[in-house]
Amino acid sequence: LPAATTAVYKQWIPNTNFETASNWDKGRVPCASDVVHFEKDKVVSVFVRSPHALTDMYLPLNGELVLAAGAGFTAFDGSWDPGCDSGGTVRFADAENRAWFDPTLWQDVLPSGEPKPSGPIFSVDEERVPCHYDDVVFQPETSFRVNINSSQPVIHLRSISVMGQELNTPASWAGYLGGPSALLQFHGNGTLQVTGTGCPDKSGCACGNALDGPRICAALLRASGRQCPEPACQSPLQPLGHCCGVCGATINLDFTPDFDLQKYQDRLVREFLSQPKYAGVQMAISKVHKAQTFLGILSRSSTPLIQIVLIDDRAGVQAGTAAEQLAADIMENVAQHGEAFGISSGKMEVATGSTASGQVRSHPVSRITAGTVMGLLFSLLFLGGILLLYRKGKLRLPALRLPRPWDRVEDPASPAPASDKGFDNPMFNVEPPGADLGEETPKDLQVFYLNPLYDASETET
Repeated sequence: LPAATTAVYKQWIPNTNFETASNWDKGRVPCASDVVHFEKDKVVSVFVRSPHALTDMYLPLNGELVLAAGAGFTAFDGSWDPGCDSGGTVRFADAENRAWFDPTLWQDVLPSGEPKPSGPIFSVDEERVPCHYDDVVFQPETSFRVNINSSQPVIHLRSISVMGQELNTPASWAGYLGGPSALLQFHGNGTLQVTGTGCPDKSGCACGNALDGPRICAALLRASGRQCPEPACQSPLQPLGHCCGVCGATINLDFTPDFDLQKYQDRLVREFLSQPKYAGVQMAISKVHKAQTFLGILSRSSTPLIQIVLIDDRAGVQAGTAAEQLAADIMENVAQHGEAFGISSGKMEVATGSTASGQVRSHPVSRITAGTVMGLLFSLLFLGGILLLYRKGKLRLPALRLPRPWDRVEDPASPAPASDKGFDNPMFNVEPPGADLGEETPKDLQVFYLNPLYDASETET
């Protein structure tokens, strides 16, 4: 039930239908006096919805024409055809470069297949293409060809609907792949796998498209002129999973097993985004994995967190200010009620048209504060235990001698051999024998000095 309520349906937009005008080089559907030309080395699947009269047609070496009921082709008999005065060669457009990981080729739809109404919720770029627990829809009575090149070993999906048939088990999908149409519709080095299962975690699941993030951004930037739009703020934010910097605010939430992503999203929409002062603010909320760093070096591990991205429709110095105010309200709510929602801490970062750089604010709740105190107490106990062992002689620590500045100008004295029993007494200025002659003192020579602080009888052993 939770998976069903949070299911996301993404529908493929382009098609290779015969009746779609954009699929032909002249921007119109071929008419009776035209010669239809399919490139012989292009693989294609074409759905034909209605009957057509043509002068001639050249077919590809590898392809298919899928005919709906009543559809077909007849030879042109030379009679007058309205709107088709001058015949010519009409070529079918190349569909090879329509990529699975192009965000502009997907749209969110309702389970009924209708486009999802626009609202305050949007998705970061990596989540605009199908995620691992999404349902993929190819429109009924349409043909298509999609490039599934991927950096992932396997592209996981909950289900795929083709020609009105939902394939939601591994067995049903394997059966479809064994048919004649699948090889014409899907091409590339990627592998699609249907699991039939939704996200099992109420705190949400990461999209799973991070490995193909560069591929997604390349496709998105290619469609927009190969560069990100110039932001209105000087130091834009870079949300995880998003290709370009944004003005506004981001919130990273640490969560507990009690956190419910869908309920919390509904709460934010109901209590905050529905307010008139936030009418121009949009929000993206999802679970992401943030790479951990130590001393500026990325590690292989990552930390799951809930990322909230807030943007608004304001411009100039006002850009991002409404999003900043909303983020502040959310952070205040987290500080007051976060523990009840399963939120342990939150961190906000802001970039607006009036700020020179991003501002970071953190709001831990009581559970994190208590954890920090306990960590400090444990550290003190650990250091105290080391000191106790050292004082009892059960632990030896290496001595650390720091050099003094005046030691650098003096030659260090060579240590006395272990066999010598004499010592230097600063109260006397006695030279050992042979010192004035520059001779080296024999190693077996023992030199003794009298100490005036002790009685002569005490020096005898």
